[in-house]
Amino acid sequence: MTTDRTTDAQAPVPLLDLQSLVVAVRRRRRLWSSLALLGVLAGGALAVLLPPPPTAVTKVLVAHKEDQPNDTGTLIRTDVELLRTTRIAEAALRTLDSRVKPEDFMEDYRGTGLTNNLLEITATGDDDAQAVARAAALADAFVTDHVRRMRETAEAEAEALLAQRERTRDELAEVNEAIGDRSPQSDPKAAASLETLFARRAELGSRIADFDQRAAEARTGTPRIVAGTQIVDAPRAVRHSLPKAAVTDAGIGGVLGLVLGLVVAAVGAVVADRPVLRREVAAHLGASVIAELPRRRPAGPWRSRRMRAARERLTASLARTIRGSAEPVSLLELGHARGTGAIALDLAAALAAREPVTVVDALPGLPLARRRPKPGDPAVVCDENAAQAPDGERRLGVGSVAPGTAWTDLRHLGTRTVLVVRAGHGSAAWLHTVARQLADQRVTVLGVVLIDPDPRDRTDGTLWDGPDHALRGRGERPARRNGTERPRTERLPMRAARVPDGDEEGR
Repeated sequence: MTTDRTTDAQAPVPLLDLQSLVVAVRRRRRLWSSLALLGVLAGGALAVLLPPPPTAVTKVLVAHKEDQPNDTGTLIRTDVELLRTTRIAEAALRTLDSRVKPEDFMEDYRGTGLTNNLLEITATGDDDAQAVARAAALADAFVTDHVRRMRETAEAEAEALLAQRERTRDELAEVNEAIGDRSPQSDPKAAASLETLFARRAELGSRIADFDQRAAEARTGTPRIVAGTQIVDAPRAVRHSLPKAAVTDAGIGGVLGLVLGLVVAAVGAVVADRPVLRREVAAHLGASVIAELPRRRPAGPWRSRRMRAARERLTASLARTIRGSAEPVSLLELGHARGTGAIALDLAAALAAREPVTVVDALPGLPLARRRPKPGDPAVVCDENAAQAPDGERRLGVGSVAPGTAWTDLRHLGTRTVLVVRAGHGSAAWLHTVARQLADQRVTVLGVVLIDPDPRDRTDGTLWDGPDHALRGRGERPARRNGTERPRTERLPMRAARVPDGDEEGR
């Protein structure tokens, strides 16, 4: 039974695979951990090399005539902006007897509205004494300016009310004069007109009394505002703790560096598009993952034994596969030439126990042919001297499919191959190129040995495109069983035959 490959091709592909993205970001932990450490060091160095200037702080209670319980903070924000005006700065500089320009002095202090009626003034200076003096001068200048403005507003309002009262009194005098000029008459129209004048006089008298009361209230409210606006917290120097500042800045720098590193790692993983999971590597190369090996030597004897056992299992599995093949087999690396050479030597040593083996080294730089042989090591020749190998010996080719590979030379290393691929090394486009070039050269891929896999990868690296495909790979020529059976040709996947809908379509 074969599965139609068009079914898998038509499966919806997500725009962004979160599992692959998380794995790729986790594999780049050196990048984001380095940036986080750099942020910690930069934050700590910044706190030590650039300490904050001497600072003083004071608090002022500000009373407003328009204070309301539901005020949203508009009045205190207005006071903060008024504090940062040249008028306040000039008044404070006159108190300090300083020749600093008001525009430059405004850069050395700021105001912050803590509540609707509480203003905090922060000032800096060359030393603590100067900072405290500046904060005190600013607080006094602000309180004086605020009281003056409130008094001017109250006086202006009272004068306006009194002026309106005088106009109303003049009008009342005219009404009184008009009433005095009228003589008692029995005419109904004259009586109605006189009644209107009396009503107007009463209204004007009430308005005059109201203006007097409002003017008095305007003047009376000013002392309350003056008494309510005062300095409630005397100016004092702010003490800075260098260790605390260093720890705070280092923490902030570490968080920023970590975030930046994660963003850079995620963007780099998406742009590079380097498959890491078994499922992706197998799908792009068109061959199943048959074994895995860690890239680095693990620490500790227990993990070293596990890695040694894994390499022995891999060597035994590859040896059984190669002994059952009458054709030459090669190992082709992508991203891990050193590990591929070690696997080739172990495999040649396992095969040499039953038959003579010669390793053909076609790796970049010829690391196997130029090394010092040890007693008992198999014979190693370079690619140019492969023809000098004795006849009848099994040849084990070791080459590379990295960019720059001479594809036509790969078939001379072996018509069947095992790919040794480091996870996350080659891009998806290059893995497709490798699979296409090997198919063009009629080199059968037996399987993929994945180097440095993700330890949390739980995906399946086996391709289920046919019963014989999991271990042989695509495009393999017919194989014999025990050397006696006739060749059995692998059937390519075929589309299901379409049943005609009617007699006419059948004809």
